[in-house]
Amino acid sequence: MDGNKIRVLIVDDSAVVRQTLRAVLESDPEIEVIATAGDPFAAVECIREQVPNVITLDIEMPRMDGLTFLKKIMSQHPIPVVICSSLAEDGALSALRAFEYGAVEVVAKPRLGARQFLEDSRVMLCEAVKAAASARLHRPGPSHTVEPKLTADAILSPATHAMAETTEKVVAIGASTGGTEALKTLLEALPADTPGIVIVQHMPELFTRAFANRLDGLCSITVKEAETNDTIIRGRALIAPGNHHLLLKRSGARYFVEVKDGPLVCRHRPSVDVLFRSAARYAGPNAVGVILTGMGDDGARGMLEMKQAGAATIAQDEASCVVFGMPKEAIKLGAVDKVLPLNAVAGAILARAR
Repeated sequence: MDGNKIRVLIVDDSAVVRQTLRAVLESDPEIEVIATAGDPFAAVECIREQVPNVITLDIEMPRMDGLTFLKKIMSQHPIPVVICSSLAEDGALSALRAFEYGAVEVVAKPRLGARQFLEDSRVMLCEAVKAAASARLHRPGPSHTVEPKLTADAILSPATHAMAETTEKVVAIGASTGGTEALKTLLEALPADTPGIVIVQHMPELFTRAFANRLDGLCSITVKEAETNDTIIRGRALIAPGNHHLLLKRSGARYFVEVKDGPLVCRHRPSVDVLFRSAARYAGPNAVGVILTGMGDDGARGMLEMKQAGAATIAQDEASCVVFGMPKEAIKLGAVDKVLPLNAVAGAILARAR
């Protein structure tokens, strides 16, 4: 056993999946799989012998499901957990509940026989495990009561007038590890007339739609998974679909989005850098850039371009981050105007919008 490597326990009821995950993770020299388990009861025995740094956990398993096991682990012996789930609607909904129970990341299971998908999964899974190993485990806070949303007409009217004068603000937000709960906290604090928001959260395909629907039910603003040509309007947040890049575009006085395929950028698809660079190009000083908790450096160079284009830029501070990676890298590049605790970011966005 190498004491410098990240020790991983794989928990999945499929022997084929366990074998594949082991091969994928051990292809990274910084990761060591110390054990695999077919169900939570076997996992407990493994943990008694050697405590892992990270657990990868399936949700659908015999004898005890993954969510029940996750709740027990986080209440009795907190260990960073990466949910490794299938690309299915039910799996997406369960994975989102896992964030509420304390999971750090969610990734899609590698799809056997699809070479490119397996390679992309390798990058994303290894990054997720590394992020989880350095994560602070935060207890999620309670949700607040949501006021009725404004009608579409009430949202559109002031925005259309403001954009004709090219002064309407656009908020671009990037997040990764820990970002699902950070975004929930941030968006819940924003009123229904907040400037239009575009978001990249590193998350697999299908999971983003369930995530957007969940936030839509919690927030005063409307939240939806982005589709090409969606207009950016006051009171609405658009979230990049998993496995697709999201770009901000402009046509006259109208801001809209484009959803695109393409290679991984900064080891991610969607990439925060792709969104931020498009915001710098098409919104310039009308943009507000926000970079939240996450592993790695995605978004740092894009945020610098936003600042150089005249945008206001905000980073989440270290104390409130699950992983202080992405904000730290943006700060190091000199791309950030303000470094704020998560609970102060909404106020800073609104102040800039005024």
